Amino acid sequence: MNKKELYATEDNRKRRAVLVGARIGNISEEDFDIGMAELKGLVKACNIEPVFRATQNLLREDSATFIGSGKVEEVKNLVLECEADVVIFNNQLSPSQMVNLSKALDVEVIDRTGLILNIFAERAKTKEARLQVDYAQLKYMLPRLVGLRANLSRQGGTGGSLSNKGSGEKQIELDRRKIEKEMAFLRKELAEVEKTRELQRGRRTSSGIPLVALVGYTNAGKSTLMNKMIDMYGTDASQKVFVQDMLFATLDTTVRKLETKTGRSFLLSDTVGFINDLPTDLVNAFHSTLEEALFADLIVEVVDSSDPNHIMHSEVTSKTLSQLGAGDIPKITVMNKAEVLENITIPKVNDDKIYISAKSGVGVEELVALIERKLNAALKLCDLLIPYDRSGIESQIRSSAQLVNIEYQENGIAIEAYLDAENYGRYKEFIV
Repeated sequence: MNKKELYATEDNRKRRAVLVGARIGNISEEDFDIGMAELKGLVKACNIEPVFRATQNLLREDSATFIGSGKVEEVKNLVLECEADVVIFNNQLSPSQMVNLSKALDVEVIDRTGLILNIFAERAKTKEARLQVDYAQLKYMLPRLVGLRANLSRQGGTGGSLSNKGSGEKQIELDRRKIEKEMAFLRKELAEVEKTRELQRGRRTSSGIPLVALVGYTNAGKSTLMNKMIDMYGTDASQKVFVQDMLFATLDTTVRKLETKTGRSFLLSDTVGFINDLPTDLVNAFHSTLEEALFADLIVEVVDSSDPNHIMHSEVTSKTLSQLGAGDIPKITVMNKAEVLENITIPKVNDDKIYISAKSGVGVEELVALIERKLNAALKLCDLLIPYDRSGIESQIRSSAQLVNIEYQENGIAIEAYLDAENYGRYKEFIV
């Protein structure tokens, strides 16, 4: 059954898009509709107004146009009827399909991967994020040069083209050799940035301060939660991160030091949000920043419990973590936005799952207490006696372990502290 749906136009000044999706094979209609709704959110995140949705069921994709000549003609009529500027597919198009569709529809054509790449290009702020996005765009662009040039010509070379952002006009005009040269340069730059990141990780590891990584589906509330935790436990309230109610509002990984009421310190990192069918090139491009989760002592998965698709979102997060090799790291599940749920009194804690409201802060204190318990579960509470002639070890323990109590006794420095496996072995001779 073919379907088309008219969207209500909110702003005629925005670029207008016809959204196209093909349900192929055994994908359920429910999952397909979820994907199309998500595409609409991605389009709005690009400040483009979706004006029409056209969908189709297929046994297999058409090799020339993905959706077949009959559907192409229908979409072309929709473009003319709605005065659309761009056609956006929820599927990934091959280079030849993009060329053929661009010629047939006579407007810019972009697929889901290209759309997400452009959102990333608009949102990347740090040097590392910009390098990663530039590299992913060039890799995406390389086999699609003909189609992208066709897209650009249909936009009259203007800066409004989705295919003309981020890496932009100059990259589209580069020939294959120049793009490959630019990619080689970016790989070299990224290798240098990765060396710096590894040094930073090494310093954090040697400090003995545990790392807690916030992960989750895009727009689940990770940045809101991080800001609330900085408010309540941060050492510098000015170090808040950007928050906005849209998909992929932030891309840059940030790390902040927090200290609990018991004096427990830990580092909190906020990673890029996950999404279903996140392009492989983007997972690869952002691997170094996503690795913050891989090196974490504890993962805090933030779930938008008010979203009817939150179970699928959590499954996507778990799948992505497994791809990164972080599937076995201890984890807490935070059911955020629980204030809208019926029959749930927040905060509510069930083992390693907690219901909270990051926006209001209700449940955040209980979450931090749960984080403390999880971090301490991997440590041993030890009593140590340090001779005064080895007093330098005191400062080492202070900087690399969780101190509970310290007393200066007649026969030495008595320290009660939580030690991880490495520190336990290092200071074993002083344990009493």
